[in-house]
Amino acid sequence: MTKEVRPFPFTPAPFIPFKDKAELERVRKMSGEQLTHHKNPDFKIKIVKDDLLEHIFVTDMFAEIKLAAEEGRKVVLIIPNPNPGYRKLAMMINRFHLDCKHVYTFNMDEWADQDGNIAPETYAASFMRSTKKFFYSEILPELRMPESQMVGPSTKNITHYSDMIAQAGGADCCYSGPGWTGHLAFIEPDVPEFAGSLEEFLKMGARVTTLNPLTIAQNSLHGCFGCSGDIASVPPKAATIGPRDVFAAKRRMEIHGITTSGTFVTWQRMISRLVLHGPVTPSIPSSILQLVPTDVYVTETLAAPIEPDWEFQY
Repeated sequence: MTKEVRPFPFTPAPFIPFKDKAELERVRKMSGEQLTHHKNPDFKIKIVKDDLLEHIFVTDMFAEIKLAAEEGRKVVLIIPNPNPGYRKLAMMINRFHLDCKHVYTFNMDEWADQDGNIAPETYAASFMRSTKKFFYSEILPELRMPESQMVGPSTKNITHYSDMIAQAGGADCCYSGPGWTGHLAFIEPDVPEFAGSLEEFLKMGARVTTLNPLTIAQNSLHGCFGCSGDIASVPPKAATIGPRDVFAAKRRMEIHGITTSGTFVTWQRMISRLVLHGPVTPSIPSSILQLVPTDVYVTETLAAPIEPDWEFQY
């Protein structure tokens, strides 16, 4: 005979960054329609069909590059990696024969080892290697920006990486999406490198940081690490931009749409709700976007209700 269901109170595991049960339950119960309403009118959240998300991301980048060309100015973009979708951006550039000599890109992060040495481009999983594979090398040679205008964090530049972005004129747009911890780039919660009050946190620039165990687990599911939960294959640290660089950007675009190989299963559905409607705190790094004008796009799959399915396992 099935017994009556009763609550079983417990405290979340120590490595989980945000543990406020009341806030977790509040955002957990939010519907997709509720997600689109925010008290900051400049924090604009839209629910979109899953197959449109990459199109929105790519065409927005193309628009930034094309508009800058038409206005005779350079364009500076902070970009995430790795992303095969950059091939589509390169295809549009080639189709419109758009000269990219005015384009400057700054990768938002890169892997690092236990001693803080930042991975070089020769590392197979390097984000800069990915950028050049999927974006730079796909652009027709006569249309490419000088390779020196594609910049990523390195052991040599990390102490002044934020200054490099500022000296380039500041980012015209910073593109991002939250990790399992709510990280933005590799701005992690509950790590010593980003410890401090919210006021102190917002002023922090680029640095090498320890990775939260959830971030390592998340990335072990990525294609470049074999999609197999091989957590020992993921580097323990990373270099990243800081909150200061995100706030300094003229525009911000945040995209929420990661699923497990195109299924309903995703680690991002819950953290998406916390990022968009939870408290603004360093314990949920991407939540700082609630404070500034940001365009957010959430897929229908991510906006689906969070509810138990007793017939489904993994």
